[in-house]
Amino acid sequence: MRIAQIASLFERVPPKRYGGTERFVSLLTEELVNRGHKVTLFASGDSITNAKLIPVNPHSLRESHILDTNPYTVLATAMAYKNADKFDIIHNNTYPDYVAFPAAYSSTTPTVTTLHTPFNIENTRLFEAYKDLNFVPISNNQRRSLPGLNYTRTIYHGVPVNKFPFKKTHGNYLLYVGRIALIKGTHFAIDVAEALNKELIIAAKLDPQDIEYFNRFIGSRLSNGRIKWVGEVTDEERNDLMANALCLLHPITWKEPFGLTLIESMACGTPVVAFRKGSIPEIIIDKKTGFIVETENEMIRAVKKISSISRSECRKHVRDNFNLKKMVDAYEKLYYEIVNGKKNTPTAQVSTRRRSKTPT
Repeated sequence: MRIAQIASLFERVPPKRYGGTERFVSLLTEELVNRGHKVTLFASGDSITNAKLIPVNPHSLRESHILDTNPYTVLATAMAYKNADKFDIIHNNTYPDYVAFPAAYSSTTPTVTTLHTPFNIENTRLFEAYKDLNFVPISNNQRRSLPGLNYTRTIYHGVPVNKFPFKKTHGNYLLYVGRIALIKGTHFAIDVAEALNKELIIAAKLDPQDIEYFNRFIGSRLSNGRIKWVGEVTDEERNDLMANALCLLHPITWKEPFGLTLIESMACGTPVVAFRKGSIPEIIIDKKTGFIVETENEMIRAVKKISSISRSECRKHVRDNFNLKKMVDAYEKLYYEIVNGKKNTPTAQVSTRRRSKTPT
């Protein structure tokens, strides 16, 4: 099958450090190539792939110090759909994803969009206007957030479990991974560590828009020697930190559609303690691969009981439910169903006829 993958451009594919969406695109793209598909990747020029790479910008937008992604996302979309007749299907993973909707709506080549970000009040009307496109939710909680879209099946993210180090023994530090931000609840992780008098390693990036939050709630608390911010880390550094941690803290304050770091941590055998938000109950088995809690005090009590969690069970849970093969099998099957007309698609995508009017 001839497949076009349009990636987010903020990070390269795969990302050097932070970048869950770009990591997903890389894993999916490389496995599709391994299976014999002809994949074309529209991404930043510094991306590393065995697919045919069409560079949209020489470097990732972040390394180019470009904060406004919209013009480049429009360009990536235009480049892909200008060549749409060369593909059997186009997979939209852009950010923001809705930039590709008008082109996808009118193209005779079908498009599938993986929903990497949550819906919000600003973009809901736009999604509803293009509700007939093919959408892949990455959790059931996400699809409940905006009923009425043409959802295909929910496809959870997957990782190559054997590439993650596993250790039955561990250190005594707590770990926080990802991004320093209010919605990620970084300050809660510090509260928990201080209450337990434990070391906390914060392996996370800090974006410009989160500096005020950092200065107000985080920065002054890094001077006691037990709360350590090590910045962004590579995959190897992250995996080593995860494999040796007592547990991963995930105190999010938003409805996260999926948490890639959760399955990465459990793949290393490290249990997760997380707030009950968004997709969390779909990823963690409470009291078996970690703890799902409601409050900060519950998180503190959960960490005290973390030795009751089997690290082998954590890894098995990922191997059984969130492995790379399972994810790519699901996308491959979906591609064939859409191309063969077994899934509902907009009229313009399954024939040469055009709709008489565009959505409003």
